[in-house]
Amino acid sequence: MFGTETTPAQSYVKDVTEANFMAEVVDASMATPVIVDFWAPWCGPCKQLGPMLEEAVNAAKGKVLMAKINVDDNQRLAQALAQQGLPLQSIPTVVAFFEGRPVDMFQGAVPASQVKAFVEKLAALAGDGGLGEAIAAAEEMLAQGAAVDAAETFAAILGEEPENAEAYGGLVRAHLATGNLDQAEQLLAATPEKIATAAPVEAARAQLALAKQAAEAGPLDDLKAKIEANPDDHQARFDYATALHAAGQVEEAVEQLLELFRRDREWNEAAAKTQLFTIFDALKPTDPIVAKGRRRLSSMIFA
Repeated sequence: MFGTETTPAQSYVKDVTEANFMAEVVDASMATPVIVDFWAPWCGPCKQLGPMLEEAVNAAKGKVLMAKINVDDNQRLAQALAQQGLPLQSIPTVVAFFEGRPVDMFQGAVPASQVKAFVEKLAALAGDGGLGEAIAAAEEMLAQGAAVDAAETFAAILGEEPENAEAYGGLVRAHLATGNLDQAEQLLAATPEKIATAAPVEAARAQLALAKQAAEAGPLDDLKAKIEANPDDHQARFDYATALHAAGQVEEAVEQLLELFRRDREWNEAAAKTQLFTIFDALKPTDPIVAKGRRRLSSMIFA
């Protein structure tokens, strides 16, 4: 752990490497937003930005954490993250992680006022505005199959706080649970700009994409037979994974996509990796399928 409010301020900032990136950034961000500063010793703007970030993070007193990554000393990690979509072609690059995934970023040196605003915005992500219990109740309704009741509760929360990302994503998922894909899509199209890229909204967007694919999924037995007849039929394996996911066999779908990535990671513009990220985004960050799948995918990328 990075530390708590009772520990010295310096514990809020850590040097992070490839070896502890998962623990100190991805896992730690499940509870607290983590700002990752990608820097290098030869980078002049980095020397100006770094201290400003540290000062703002320490001032937040544990509401936000900071990980410093020297890209010269961690080239494999930087390359792997770039392959997963992070724009690390230039430094300094600052990426904020929350609930296991990137939620915000900026590049280059910026004024201290902008750094402070960036940190304060992230600190607010972990708060619930006093509506946490209502959100938890709505999630429980959704888990128990009471999607209509959950939708009403999420809508009531949004009446109090229109830009609550958790409630907004929950409302979309409630509509998906009732089979109302059109309403879910309309909600996502109308997402307030402030929360358009927030993790709960992105998760709902991923679930919508998977729901659309499920409507076109082929028969499992036929697709399985195709793969058994020709293990290198990548399209059949991809379609089989889609059908497995549609049938609720999520872990099996992930296995098939990992196998496809192992066989040909660049097939169809890296479709296997893209589909894996969509599935991971649609699941809760703490789901063991996500943790196991991301670890296995990372090991293949690093290999």
